[in-house]
Amino acid sequence: MKAVRFHHYGGPEVLKIEEVDVPEPGPGQVRIAVKAAGVNPIDWKLRAGYMREMMPLSLPAGSGYDAAGVIDAVGEGVTGASVGDAVFGKGHNTMAEYAILQEWASKPEGLSFEEAAGFPVAVETATRIIDQVGIKPGETLLVSGAAGGVGSAVIQLARVAGIRTIGTASEPKHAYLRSLGAVPTTYGPGLHKRVAALAPEGVQAALDIAGSGIIRELVAITGDPSRVLSIADLSAPQHGAKTSFEPTDSIQALARAAALFTAGSFTLPVERAFPLDQIAAAHELSAQGHVTGRLVILPSGQPTKRTP
Repeated sequence: MKAVRFHHYGGPEVLKIEEVDVPEPGPGQVRIAVKAAGVNPIDWKLRAGYMREMMPLSLPAGSGYDAAGVIDAVGEGVTGASVGDAVFGKGHNTMAEYAILQEWASKPEGLSFEEAAGFPVAVETATRIIDQVGIKPGETLLVSGAAGGVGSAVIQLARVAGIRTIGTASEPKHAYLRSLGAVPTTYGPGLHKRVAALAPEGVQAALDIAGSGIIRELVAITGDPSRVLSIADLSAPQHGAKTSFEPTDSIQALARAAALFTAGSFTLPVERAFPLDQIAAAHELSAQGHVTGRLVILPSGQPTKRTP
C-alpha cells in the first residue's frame, strides 16, 4: 500500500509517499481502508522534531493519528464491529491507504468520511481539556485560538454542557465562531479589556489552543493560574498554569460526538481536503495556524474545498 513516511526530522520536504506492507490488526484492533485522514498540528510538530524529547520517534516513521473508512479486517477479541462497517477513530500512521485503529465509533449515515476523519483527535482533546480545566455549567470559558479543529470542538461541547464561551480569532472568522455558539473577539493587545466588556461577571477558566505566548494574560483574566490550561505552550507551568498532552480513552467521546452530530448539535467543517501526494502542502497550511475547522487527506481521492 501507499503510505506517508519520513526518514529524518525536517521540513515538509522530508515527507515521502512509499510502498509499505499492509498492517495487520492485533487484538482489540480493526483495520480500515482509509477514505480520509485528519491533519493535526501534532503531525508537523513531530515531523519537524519539536517533540523529540517528549515523544521520540523510531525513524523511519509514518504520520497521522485519526481517520475514517471502512473496516476490512478485525482483530482478535473485537466485538460490535464487522468487516464492511463505516467507522472513524484513532490509530497510528493513518496517512495511508490502510490503517489500524485502536479506538473507533460507528460513522453516522449523514456524516461524510471527509468530515468524520477530522473528529477523533479534536473531539478527544476538547473533551479532555474541558474536563481538566474544571469548567462547570453556567460558567464562562475563554478559548484562545478558537476557530481550528480543537477550538471548534470545545465551543460546541461547552455549549451542549451549558458553558458560555468567548473565543479569539481574526475578525473574518467571527461569524463562524458565532455559528458554533461562541462570543467572538480578536486576539492581540487589549484582550483583557475586551473580555471584561464581554463578560463583566468574569471568566472562570481559559484554554490556550494556539500557543501564542498568551499564558500570562490568561492567568490575569481568570485570576487563577490553576484554571488556565494550554495544549500548545510548554512554558505554561512556569506561570502556574496546566498543560495537557497525554491522550485519554476516546471511545465514549467519539460515540457522543457521533450522537451529537446526528442530533444536529455538533459539526467540524473541513476547510480543505488534499490527495495523499500533497501531504507536504497540508502540513504547511496547518503550520500557518489559520485553518478554520479541519484539514484532511484523501489517500485515493481528489482534492476538494468546502466553505465552513
